[in-house]
Amino acid sequence: MNRLLSLRPRLLDCLGGYSRKDLASDLVAGLTVGVVALPLAMAFAIASGVPPQAGIITAVVAGFIISALGGTRVCIGGPTGAFIVILYGIHAQYGAENLAICTIMAGIILVIMGVARLGTMIKYIPYPVTMGFTSGIAVLIFSTQIKDFFGLQIDQVPSEFVEKMRVLAEHAGTAQWPAALLASSAFAIIMLWPAKLQRFVPGSIVALVLGTLAVSLFSLPVETIGSRFGGIPQGLPTPHLPTLSWDNIRHLVQPATTIALLAAIESLLCAVVADGMTDDRHDSNQELVAQGLANIVSPLFGGIAATSAIARTATNVRSGARTPVAGIVHALTLLTIILAAASLAVYIPLAVLSAVLVNVALHMGEWHNFRRLRKWPVSDAVVFLTAFGLTVIIDLTVAVEIGMVLAAVLFIKRASETTQITQVDESTETEGSHHSIVGREIPRGVMVYRIFGAFFFGAADKLESALKRLKEEPEVLILRMRKVLAMDATGLNALEDLCERLRRKGKHVILSGPHTQPYLVMEKAGFIEWLGRENVCPHIEASLARAREILKLPPAPTHDPLRAEKEQIAAARQELTSALERADAVLKSPGRGVNPPTPSSSGDPPPASRRP
Repeated sequence: MNRLLSLRPRLLDCLGGYSRKDLASDLVAGLTVGVVALPLAMAFAIASGVPPQAGIITAVVAGFIISALGGTRVCIGGPTGAFIVILYGIHAQYGAENLAICTIMAGIILVIMGVARLGTMIKYIPYPVTMGFTSGIAVLIFSTQIKDFFGLQIDQVPSEFVEKMRVLAEHAGTAQWPAALLASSAFAIIMLWPAKLQRFVPGSIVALVLGTLAVSLFSLPVETIGSRFGGIPQGLPTPHLPTLSWDNIRHLVQPATTIALLAAIESLLCAVVADGMTDDRHDSNQELVAQGLANIVSPLFGGIAATSAIARTATNVRSGARTPVAGIVHALTLLTIILAAASLAVYIPLAVLSAVLVNVALHMGEWHNFRRLRKWPVSDAVVFLTAFGLTVIIDLTVAVEIGMVLAAVLFIKRASETTQITQVDESTETEGSHHSIVGREIPRGVMVYRIFGAFFFGAADKLESALKRLKEEPEVLILRMRKVLAMDATGLNALEDLCERLRRKGKHVILSGPHTQPYLVMEKAGFIEWLGRENVCPHIEASLARAREILKLPPAPTHDPLRAEKEQIAAARQELTSALERADAVLKSPGRGVNPPTPSSSGDPPPASRRP
């Protein structure tokens, strides 16, 4: 409960001192981005397998909630291209009711993530994984638009990529040239629209308006929203709670988790981009809660999954947005459009909307990363290509799961490679004087090993391998652990097995200078008590003293820990003194010139004839 009370929407902070100038800027930005969002919302919905009004409803309901309750100032929420692939698959397999349930489940997961303060954890998802499945999604979006872009006569397009491409190739001869020409013209307008005009009138809106006018004036034989969906309802529908089917819920857990993960990644990435554009700092946990609530409420009105959209947020910022009020205005603008102009939507050609999504796919894909693969570490390139390939060929959920597992395994391998376990003698010593064995007597039968790096299951076998290389096991083994910053249960188990094996042979193990985290792990497991606290020493000098005690040897001669430094300083001082003496002797030696004369008492300079 305290965690919920500590969450605070950013809107509340922005309303303090809110001025008319702020309102004017937010109104202009909200109206602009609302117009920009209209064709995208319809296109995303159609590509997801649902009617176009579902996208507009999502932009209105979810967009309002994300702006009103979110943790950022300028982010714009609504349907995005990242969800198209997974929403289409869920809708095709389980139907609209279960798609709504799945979206609500994803919203609940997002709320839990925000309340549990997991917002900062999203940044630990490896870059090759996110970029791999993002590029894969772009390819899939492009593939879903081929039918409408060329007007292919296909009753049902399969959801699987390979089968889809096969069906599209078989029906290539059914292309309708009016649709292809209209889509190509719309795409050209979007791509070639001047950047300086983009802020005032987006190219996608120009293409949508011109395409709709062309269809209505010239009666072009192309498919429209009216011919496929019968138009768009005027206004928001009555909230409806979907019927729960417990048999399907267990199958929806995986896709719901994927939707939640995608929403979290997209929204927090968008928040970071917005922070950079506005010199602000977002609240990631509050943002996740708002995203969750948006995805819980949106399906009740017939909407789909939503998250913050980077492109619309950037448009919002460039249009002058200052507070979340701009996002609220964006949602109200879309609501006004469907209230006042829903009847005109019947003329909107699907070919133009497909051109809008083709443009989205081209800009969404991280294509430059394919050129960089040969410069990446092999492991990262493998993760990227795996996430990309699985997203395209198999399934987005599988791609995210396997990509994360593969990235984790490769990280563990890479981290274990940095762990070093080496024998220490005076020739390999790297420590300073306080922890150095240089100048100290190491008794016969005592061996010192250094462990460097994290000591977990990826590196635990290195200790056993290092000791197996010895021809004879020492009577006392000193393990220097000053530079072991982390230990897990597997590392502890390897250490326990080693100590137990040596103890059965009458041999001993001493731990020298264990760090805090490893010490607490060993303490909690009872290993310190089992080993004997007297065998856990703070530094190497105490460890050698304990080894001599075990071997029943007399104490070592007193050792000055600063002796090496003192000897170096004394040698340097002696060398400097000798150098000064040699320099003085050279300057005073015959043949180096006459010594300068002593000035007269009057202070006059010496006669010129006496000058050298």
